[in-house]
This record gives sequence, structure tokens and C-alpha cells, in this order.
Amino acid sequence: MLQTRFTETFGIRHPIVQGGMQWVGRAELVSAVAEAGALGFLTALTQPTPEDLVKEIQRTRELTDQPFGVNLTILPAITPPPYAEYRQAICESGVKIVETAGSNPIDHLPDFHGAGIKVIHKATSVRHAVKAATLGVDAVSIDGFECAGHPGEDDVPNLVLVPAAADAIDIPLIASGGIGDARGLVAALALGADAVNMGTRFLCTAESPIHQKIKEQIVAHSERDTDLIFRTLHNTARVAKNEVSQEVIRIEREGGSFEDVLPLVSGKRGRLVYEEGDPDRGIWSAGLVQGLIHDIPTCQELVDRMVGEAAQIIESRLTGFVAQPALD
Repeated sequence: MLQTRFTETFGIRHPIVQGGMQWVGRAELVSAVAEAGALGFLTALTQPTPEDLVKEIQRTRELTDQPFGVNLTILPAITPPPYAEYRQAICESGVKIVETAGSNPIDHLPDFHGAGIKVIHKATSVRHAVKAATLGVDAVSIDGFECAGHPGEDDVPNLVLVPAAADAIDIPLIASGGIGDARGLVAALALGADAVNMGTRFLCTAESPIHQKIKEQIVAHSERDTDLIFRTLHNTARVAKNEVSQEVIRIEREGGSFEDVLPLVSGKRGRLVYEEGDPDRGIWSAGLVQGLIHDIPTCQELVDRMVGEAAQIIESRLTGFVAQPALD
């Protein structure tokens, strides 16, 4: 067992997190992660209404008695979701851990903390991590350039980003991006993180509620099979490389606007990828860590393997590098 500030602060057995993923953070996956001793997050906005979120929280509780959380991603929109109602649903549900992402969480913190909820905020830069810490969040999850989804615009990988963030804040830090096995876990801890967050790796597990063909596609992919889209729009997203992502890049290269690519990148098409199993049906998120994913384990098998192998690396391989002083 690995004990860190994260495990102590959040009451989780292992320093491993399954962050919120649109269309994926559902009861089946989150409960399996929780049962394995890690921290899983339901994705609030995957549920059509706050009332549906309450039902999904209850469904998760029927599958596990271990702690889990809810992700609330706050994004600018012409017609934004009813964030206050989702927030109220979370508070009234008795969930004690929330992951916020996207925009500044300041408007949500008083209610969450008032309900005794600990908040982890996801950031993509040191400056945003520092800002979140000054607002009073309980931990920061920092996304390196390797991550799936939105890695920010600074293009800083975790080898630099994690220790820089660890130097700048004094609350638990979770490393996210490019981590899929025990080596990544140990490396993140060595860099100053207190836990790791994994999206793509948990996407490719037995309990993940996506089509088997997409899981097999992740296994088949290498670390070179992602694309960065929306670069020209300053809203970079890392997605699995496919026919659609290549077309989006072509349109951007030729000076196209967001309206020109909108039909290609709709969330509805991305959801159909997961439901129908056609990897070229739309845009779907995947990180560089695809190159390290070679199987489709259960969440229990994955977590047990990571924690066990991490302990072996720390106890055997790393200590072996320390030269013993010569005896006189």
C-alpha cells in the first residue's frame, strides 16, 4: 500500500484517480474503480438533468459502499447547463468529493465546502494551479501536455509541469497525462505528486461503458496515434487519430473557422463512437498513453497491478541505485 497526502486527505486506499470523462463516467466504471480502492468520478454533465445525476449517484451507491466523487466541468456556453442545479443535486446527494474543471470554480466553492465536500480542481498550468489553491480548493489535478482532452495552450509535459506545480502549491497534487502503469505512478510520486489521474487507461478496462471495439482500438494504437485539433482556435484538444480528426486539421490548416468543423466534432458523433464501436464515427479523446496500453483488465486487476508493481519498483529497483558506503 502506498500512503500519501492524497490518500490521507480523501480517505482513499490507493493514490489513483479516475477523473471525469464525458459519456464514460457512469456508475458501472466508477463503482468498479471505488471497489478497487481508487477514486472514481461520475461525470455530472453526462447526465441529461440534475435529477438524472441524483439517480446515477444512487445507482453507484447500490454497486459500492466505497467513496467516489462527481466531476462538474464548467465551460462557457451561449446556453450553459443549469450549473447551480447540478451543484445543488451534488450537495444534497451526500457525495463528499467533487472534481471541478474548465472555468474558475469560485462560484461553486462556498456551497460545496458548506456541504462538507472536498474539491479537487483540474488545471493545465502552474499559474492556474496556484490560483485554484488561493481560492481554497483541497487539491489540484494538473494536466500535462500528454493528456487526452484539453491540455491547455502551454505545451508543457509532466516531467516539468508536475515538479513546477509541486514547488508552487502546498496542497495535495495529482498528476494527470501519460500515466498508465506502475512506472508512471512511481515517476509522478518522485516528481512531487501525491497521486495520479488516469483517463485513457480506465477507458480501456472491462467495466468501462464503451464498445469493445474502441477498447481494442486503444490497445492497437501507439503513442503516435493522437491528433491535436483546435490549435488555430486556441482551444487545443488531444483526440484519437482517425479520419475525422485528420479532416478537422486539414480544414484548420486552410484557415477554416469553428463553424466549418462543428459538424465533424459534435458531441453526439463522439458519443456514437463509444456506443456503436466505429472509431471513425466522430471525435473521441485519447492520450499519448495509448502506447503503454496492451490489455483490457478489470479495474481491480489494473489497480492491484499498479500498486503492487510500484512497491516493487520503489523497494527493489530504486533502492538498488543507491550505493552503499564501503566498509573500512
